[in-house]
Amino acid sequence: MRLGSAIHAMFLVSVLVACSTKPVAVHSPKPPVSAPSPTALPETPSPEANTSAAQPGSEAPKSESKELKPHDHEATAPAIYEASSADYRRDAARHIYRRLPARIYKGKLPPMLKAVVVVDIHIEPSGQVGHIDWVRVPKHAPEVKQEIEQAILQSAPFPAPSNFRRVRYTDTWLLHKSGRFQLDTLTEGQY
Repeated sequence: MRLGSAIHAMFLVSVLVACSTKPVAVHSPKPPVSAPSPTALPETPSPEANTSAAQPGSEAPKSESKELKPHDHEATAPAIYEASSADYRRDAARHIYRRLPARIYKGKLPPMLKAVVVVDIHIEPSGQVGHIDWVRVPKHAPEVKQEIEQAILQSAPFPAPSNFRRVRYTDTWLLHKSGRFQLDTLTEGQY
């Protein structure tokens, strides 16, 4: 009887652990025309890649991420991200604060906010925004999604990631009812 209870308990623990870990979003790259070597930078695509992407009716299925002006070579390049984006997250938050000083809420935020939004931002080697993944958008204020997207695009180009690689970083936007915001990375806290 004890063996059955122990197995049942181990099963429950494994299910709970699996449910509590954050799922890893895997963005499968589009099939490359020719496989690039792992150390080589992507070169310009072949003419076949441009014509296949331009054919009508060959649209890719839409996902929840927002694709923003991809370059031709990025469609065939595999996704490469830096191992740690914590430093880049801080640099990008400072960059947004410098680019949008009138939109930043000064001082401590009040206890009640209009919205809290979590966003994954993919930055290309050039510093341009690759795409935006919306991790958490409030149902009571769906308009903030467009406001944040506009703020991100107005802040571009971002600082170029180190080693000429793409970077994905996550930040939490804390929005006040006045339309001003703080980023969790640089927040002054709440009362």
